[in-house]
Amino acid sequence: MILANLRERITNSDVELVIELLSRGDALHKQELVRTAETRGIDVLLDAPALPELLRAAPRLEQPSAPLFIYVAVRHALRGCGIDDRRLSDYLGSLLYEFGIRDRACRIGRVDDEEFLYLTDLVAAGNFSLWLAGVFPDHITTREERRGAPGLRFYEEMGARGYRLAADHRLARQFDLAQIYRRAAQSFTPIRIALNRLSDRLLFPHINTPGRLLRQVADEFGSQR
Repeated sequence: MILANLRERITNSDVELVIELLSRGDALHKQELVRTAETRGIDVLLDAPALPELLRAAPRLEQPSAPLFIYVAVRHALRGCGIDDRRLSDYLGSLLYEFGIRDRACRIGRVDDEEFLYLTDLVAAGNFSLWLAGVFPDHITTREERRGAPGLRFYEEMGARGYRLAADHRLARQFDLAQIYRRAAQSFTPIRIALNRLSDRLLFPHINTPGRLLRQVADEFGSQR
């Protein structure tokens, strides 16, 4: 099971890199950033508007860790769609990290009792729907056009329902995930749009198809209503 713990994996070296990049070589500014991190915490630095592009363009010897890069990318993508929720960003960042890098979608420790597996099944509907619809929307729309397969709306409905049911499970409260599941269910479509924009820009930037254009126009129009 995915936990909201990606931000915990951001190391002191990551923070030093963030400060170095944001300071842009200005010693006084670097001192200010260090004081900010010490007095207000690193979240203020991680929310700096310039940080995603600075991390993306970092020199090879200063490349950010995967947890840092993914958390910042997801956090800023969500904020760009009006979702300012650090814990949700942490959870969704963990989802992308585990699915995309570590392939640990449905494991947590050695727990394997039936009640836990039932919760895992509920969450899987939300997680897998969001993973597919958020990161691979072009694949879904192509299959819909060519084979009549379910489209993005189907994944939105199935994913939101999975999270909604999971939020009411007692183990979700025990793992402190109930509120995250509830927010994910309520905001599934804008979350999907945020992840689509992230995927379009970072993972598959060179795809230019009518299906993608129609999706982007529809999402842009819908997000403004």
